[in-house]
Amino acid sequence: MSGPAGDDAPDAEGAAVPAIRRVAGTGVPVRGDDIDTDQILPARFLKAVTFDDMGEYAFYDQRRDDDGSLNDHPLNEYTGANVLAVNENFGCGSSREHAPQGLMRWGVEAIVGESFAEIFQDNCKSLGIATLAVDHEDAVALQDFIEANPEAGIEVDVRAETVRYDGTTVEGEVPDAMREALLEGIWDTTAVMRTNLDRAKAVHDDLPYTDD
Repeated sequence: MSGPAGDDAPDAEGAAVPAIRRVAGTGVPVRGDDIDTDQILPARFLKAVTFDDMGEYAFYDQRRDDDGSLNDHPLNEYTGANVLAVNENFGCGSSREHAPQGLMRWGVEAIVGESFAEIFQDNCKSLGIATLAVDHEDAVALQDFIEANPEAGIEVDVRAETVRYDGTTVEGEVPDAMREALLEGIWDTTAVMRTNLDRAKAVHDDLPYTDD
């Protein structure tokens, strides 16, 4: 798995916030329309205090048989993949941010599909997960290719709004706000706020009604 490529912009505490231009690696196909956030991350795991273990809960019920044993769900079969290939209206349902958190912590860095729920897509942006919307035929062709070639390389280009594999280039669409945030390295709003902490303090000090 190659992972995301981009320039690193240090924040005020020295942490690197990557400007994500592309994501390269291997794929994992999850077929089906209207896969909602409760399937992606079951509601009973929302009570967790942190997001740290959310990767274990991604598609938790779909990945297990009635006796609790792991089945042949794609997330069990394509371990190490980082490009998720999906279909229509992925991430619909409730607005829970735990769903993209679970996918990210499982290893997903980009999602290619026919369409995405708007709030889910915005939550992905906040985590630096690129989403690329492509036509139905292109989405299915990518899933077919991954199933036939699980180790083959796949590259999602955020700037060009394309996905490339096996000599094929498919054009799609990355939302303008997401594209700008990823390319400019401003998708991590917490880090952006830390970066501008001195400026915020200066504004605070200049406000007359904040005097002690």
